[in-house]
Amino acid sequence: MTKATLLLLATLLTLVYPSAAISTALPGCPSSCGAFTIPYPFGIGTGCFRDGFEITCEMSKTTTNKNYVPVPTLAGTTVQVLNLSLGVAEVMVQLPIGWQCYNQSGVEAYYTAEVDFNPKSVYRISNTHNLFVVIGCNSLAYIESQRDSNGLYSYDYYTGCVSYCNDSSSITEGACSGVGCCQVTIPSGLTDNSVIFDGYNHDGILSFSPCSYAFLVDKDWFRFGKSNLTMSTNTSMPVWLNWALREKNNCIEAQKNRDLYGCRSRNSECYNSVNGPGYICNCSKGYQGNPYLVDGCKDINECELPDEYPCHGICHNKEGSYDCKCKSGKHGDPFNNSCIPNFPLRERLAIGISASIASLLVVTLPMIFQLVAGKVETMKIFTEEEMERITNNFDTVIGRGGQGKVYKGVLEDDREVAVKKCIVLDDERLKEEFMNEMIILSKINYLKNVVQLLGCCLEVDVPMLVYEFIPNGTLNSFLHENQLPISLETRLRICTESATALAHLHSQTVRPILHGDVKSANILLDRNYMAKVSDFGTSKFLSMDVTQFATYVQGTLGYLDPEFLQNSRLTDKSDVYSFGVVILELITRKKAVYYDGNNERICLAQQFVSAMRQNNTISMFDKDIATEDNLELLTEVSKLAEECLRPSG
Repeated sequence: MTKATLLLLATLLTLVYPSAAISTALPGCPSSCGAFTIPYPFGIGTGCFRDGFEITCEMSKTTTNKNYVPVPTLAGTTVQVLNLSLGVAEVMVQLPIGWQCYNQSGVEAYYTAEVDFNPKSVYRISNTHNLFVVIGCNSLAYIESQRDSNGLYSYDYYTGCVSYCNDSSSITEGACSGVGCCQVTIPSGLTDNSVIFDGYNHDGILSFSPCSYAFLVDKDWFRFGKSNLTMSTNTSMPVWLNWALREKNNCIEAQKNRDLYGCRSRNSECYNSVNGPGYICNCSKGYQGNPYLVDGCKDINECELPDEYPCHGICHNKEGSYDCKCKSGKHGDPFNNSCIPNFPLRERLAIGISASIASLLVVTLPMIFQLVAGKVETMKIFTEEEMERITNNFDTVIGRGGQGKVYKGVLEDDREVAVKKCIVLDDERLKEEFMNEMIILSKINYLKNVVQLLGCCLEVDVPMLVYEFIPNGTLNSFLHENQLPISLETRLRICTESATALAHLHSQTVRPILHGDVKSANILLDRNYMAKVSDFGTSKFLSMDVTQFATYVQGTLGYLDPEFLQNSRLTDKSDVYSFGVVILELITRKKAVYYDGNNERICLAQQFVSAMRQNNTISMFDKDIATEDNLELLTEVSKLAEECLRPSG
């Protein structure tokens, strides 16, 4: 895998495997390396990490050697970190593959892939996430682990498998069952990796299987293909590691020395490691944060998170918990159901409910807008007169959508803006979407890869939102209406910037946010063609009732997750699936739904998955970027797209 691909994979992993609530570093220490959050006990720099958990953040060149990006690595190694998690105590890293290549005389060269990534022994190779894989014809390889200087053998553990094939036609694409590819599970407790090969006669197969390969790999990521028989010896694979505080064997031993005990927050709990000796820490129920820091676990105000902590009555937050009681005159179980009035049903029906609700909406809608805008310092409330002046009496329409029209405007400081004017809000769904877009954007207005909300106007019957003006239109237009060639570097940069924004929504906000309508038409490009994710009208907090969310979805044909279409359950994986389609648009320059030469409608995602199964993805790559130098990178990016499109579970 190339550096550019790994950077994109690392960003996408925060989508597919989002970390828990916002984590923190030690005071005065760096809390991130680029887009990666680095929570204690990990840390960057002297005094910022627990022994064995040092991370190095280095600037690394992309494949074009033009741009530098920050890359986290395990200190003292070149092992790149792709994902960090506190709650489940896991790290994903990239490890090199082992290989042994042959010529007519026999073994020509080999590499054991051993990397000293674990000098302090805090990591164990995950036995639940990884497999050991051997690829090649007539190939036998073992992984050896846990050095033993006193035993009969150099290591305590050996396992492997053998792969045979008579010719290239006997290999089945996607099948790793002994013909061209074999795989075995591994036990818990492995501390290091080293690969050894046993030689077999390779005469007659050098043309299609010149090498044997062996490696550990995330079982959910790897899919065998015939192209693996001739892959580069510089290839690396994503591998999951379990980490723990291992100075003591378990929680009981660790708690005997309170000075060295790692669970520093008084609102934390200790759990024995599930892979090797040691222990990990989690915040207690009702708290969130970093249990490895003093006061790192903060009380959750459940009353502010009604979607996660239901209360159909009066909510009262308590330290580590909350109370929920029915209002006076009602009774029932407000934690699970609506409270029931104490008076009879006939009397309740006599009340003018409909008229009261309608009046309430008229009064409270402007109040809600005023409240949200007032809490965001960067947002301004404009008058109706100012809006008419800004838009020159709404004379330039630059867009139309389900919620209304978008007009171009100019502020007094000569900044260009886009003004969204909603159609008459007599539709409950439109009211919900319009307010929802303002609420969501007010919480993420600091993200550079999200369209910025500058303000609003509340003096009119139909509220208006004022955004920064994005001059280069949508990614959809850039790809499908522009005839000029677009470099692979530009496409991957746009892809990474968009993925960064979505990853932040899913994993770096206090309450994860679903976009709900990810597509190339909702990714805008600024003057420098930097990606800006837009249109948050259908966005929702991840914790909301998914059956409610189903009524809001306006997903576009070709982008909707098939799992949602089957069960109406919209999850973070739904955004990931839609983004996988966007990746395919970038590398194929085809629309999510397009028509072929016979005027038949084709679904891009289905067509690409079918091409991958037939090992024919090259035919779908955009010819402008499908050069020999780019094919390896494009193949890796297509695998990432397939990972996004793959069903969950």
